[in-house]
Amino acid sequence: MSEKTSATASRRSVRLASVAAVATLAGLLSGPGSAADDVDASAVVTYDCDLPSGTVQVPLEVRGTFPATGEVDVPMSPVDVSMTADFEAADLAPLLPEGASEVVSTATLDVDVVQNDQTAQAQWAQFVAPATPLAGDENGKVRLAHTGEVPSVTVSAAGDVTLTAGQLTLGLSAPAVEGEEAPADPVTLTCDRSEGEAGLLATVLVPDAGTPETPDPGGETDPGEGGGEDPGDPEGEPPVVPPVDTSCPDVVPQGEMDISDAPVIPPGAPPFQLNLPGQRVCGYAVGLATIKKLNGSTIINDPSKKPALLSALANQRVTVRTPQMEGGGYNMFNSLATLDLPDAESTFLAFGFQPVSAEVSFETGPLTVSTGNVMEVFGYPVNFAVVSFKQSMRLHDVTVNGVPLDVGPDCRTVRPYKVVLRGDFTGGNPYLNVLEGGPLNGTLDIPAFSGCGSGGQDLDALFTASISGPGNSIALNQANMCVPDADPSVWNCPPRLPALPGAPTPAVD
Repeated sequence: MSEKTSATASRRSVRLASVAAVATLAGLLSGPGSAADDVDASAVVTYDCDLPSGTVQVPLEVRGTFPATGEVDVPMSPVDVSMTADFEAADLAPLLPEGASEVVSTATLDVDVVQNDQTAQAQWAQFVAPATPLAGDENGKVRLAHTGEVPSVTVSAAGDVTLTAGQLTLGLSAPAVEGEEAPADPVTLTCDRSEGEAGLLATVLVPDAGTPETPDPGGETDPGEGGGEDPGDPEGEPPVVPPVDTSCPDVVPQGEMDISDAPVIPPGAPPFQLNLPGQRVCGYAVGLATIKKLNGSTIINDPSKKPALLSALANQRVTVRTPQMEGGGYNMFNSLATLDLPDAESTFLAFGFQPVSAEVSFETGPLTVSTGNVMEVFGYPVNFAVVSFKQSMRLHDVTVNGVPLDVGPDCRTVRPYKVVLRGDFTGGNPYLNVLEGGPLNGTLDIPAFSGCGSGGQDLDALFTASISGPGNSIALNQANMCVPDADPSVWNCPPRLPALPGAPTPAVD
């Protein structure tokens, strides 16, 4: 039994002048809070959930640690967030295959972020509850305890910021059993706040410089009448919002994921794994490839020309083991992507003295993006980000000292080579998930060339000696992804070009 629903496509919100809610389906943003003190808060919000048998009321307890105060232009990130939904066992059992004894669940909560008269919507998504007995406790209650991490919120003006729970979406399925057929698709439940429920989760004051006030966030906090003055436009006119292009190429990534380069889960309890349809997204990734022998770099997906869009199905496979389980915590979110790179232009000095120019074509296989973290029992998470793919390189339109050199139509590497790029978590802009993007770096071994030359002239050795070998580097910078099936005012549409690695971020009109 499966119900497909989109919780975001029909819920529109306004692009904020003073609140920038950085939302992510991957649920792996873990930036620091901006306040000197954090406050533990909890709220219980009752939801009406539509079941095939009718509407039932489900209490959702949301707990987390929120910054007591925030700062303008500094990300605020709630941490240690959990969402626990209580169901009657009798309501859940009919939703799952006959004979199921346990239920696993994912939760996505729309959160309205409001400051002054500005509103945006973030998603607290891909929260996961491990396998839970369907029999329930002594009172027949099944507690689905979801944990995950939430996106940060950055504001550009002073004033109270309120976070209010909106629509709740739950995905329910029976856990996979080794040796049995693949489990049925998850059943999707869409739940709206019950009548009379305010849904307030927290209030964070972003003061003007020198303002000492510090309200306590939490479900019991009164948001008041709003705080701070909305600076708006100096002339008092509303900001101009450019038209939004939500288009993404109609490309569905094909192929198999390759997670062999992601960190292996430490020995211990088996993790929970969920296979999902994936969220359709697109965005730009640009970079530099440096050939060690030539001591020169080639621009990959040149942003000054006609760069290609990276298309992905975000978070198709989720693997989770909670920190309290044997072996410690492990979270991995896998996405499948495709990138049809345009030709690159390369000019270098062969053997240190001979100027050579060439067009470089790339044949790139499916990209696997793996992000997540590994956590020792009650320890700190160690984040990882790995992007891997197979690629071949072909040279054409070659000139030597300005004179064309006919290398034939099939001057290429003798075999595909593997590219493995990893996120750097030592800087201020780590690659935490496929939707947020960020910098990636890696090295590769370029194989020998074959098929080079024409008219009986064999140039394989020339290009192999000039280019092939280990220690070549790639630096890639991926921008935020556009999510065309969600609210474009929040989900980074149209896609924006990132800066080349090492270059300043380009200005955006």
